[in-house]
Amino acid sequence: MKFENIKGSIVAMITPFHEDGSVNFEVLTELLERQIAEGTDGILTLGTTGEYPTMSHEEDASVVEHTIKVVNGRVPVIVGSGSNCTSTQLEKSVLYQDMGADALLLISPYYNKANPEGMYRHFAETADAVHIPCLLYNVPGRTGCSIPVSVVEKLSRHPNITGIKEASGDMSYAMKIAHCIGPDFALYSGNDDITLPLMSIGGSGVISVYANVMPAMCHQIVADYLGGNRAQALKNHLKYLKLMNDLFIEVNPIPVKSAMNMMGLNVGPMRLPLCEMSEEHQAILRASLKEAGLL
Repeated sequence: MKFENIKGSIVAMITPFHEDGSVNFEVLTELLERQIAEGTDGILTLGTTGEYPTMSHEEDASVVEHTIKVVNGRVPVIVGSGSNCTSTQLEKSVLYQDMGADALLLISPYYNKANPEGMYRHFAETADAVHIPCLLYNVPGRTGCSIPVSVVEKLSRHPNITGIKEASGDMSYAMKIAHCIGPDFALYSGNDDITLPLMSIGGSGVISVYANVMPAMCHQIVADYLGGNRAQALKNHLKYLKLMNDLFIEVNPIPVKSAMNMMGLNVGPMRLPLCEMSEEHQAILRASLKEAGLL
């Protein structure tokens, strides 16, 4: 399926593990089928929520291959191919493209960071090397660096860079790049709690952690807003806002995987350095899930 600036709810998939830490492909299949059955508009694999930093390149490729096979063109599959090493990012991007990915998510270079020109080249050289759409990923809380507004403006004119996942949580930054939005460049919220504010300035939807636990509702909130039923979208967004926030009560994806296990989805443990939640936070999350009718 072609990725043409889709609008809606794109789930940032977790990666389920067996108790020994290996990837649980059987559960991954069940989770993908659940997402599609409940109306998710797109699948993102190997994002932050998927714990890709603790996975080998071989495991990454296996998860991508399995995801593309199971989804089988029913919704677009976006693959996180980013790295703080541009040559590694380029290599992974070409590989995932050849495996059948519909689009790529490219993160800003964490740890080593970059000056504006280096940041531009990091994205542009990768986009030049592939023919499927590329999305920028701005998440300074993870990377220690934000993509400068001037670089977003320049990259938004690149023919193969078709959008940005904006996960800074900074509405001022989002406003500064909003003028880049158009037929060839989309804005997606990377923070569930401000999906509606981002759509109010032209956003096309959300790349969502919350959609792992309530895929149908996440889809409905975005569909209602984009369809003009904004009062209903706001009502539901506020109804589940506490749960959205509690899914970040500890570092992502610890809470969302914990929630899914509480719900009986059997997604298994995290990989170190991520580990189980504190008992205090488990109690808070469990109460939010009960309030949302999920337990």
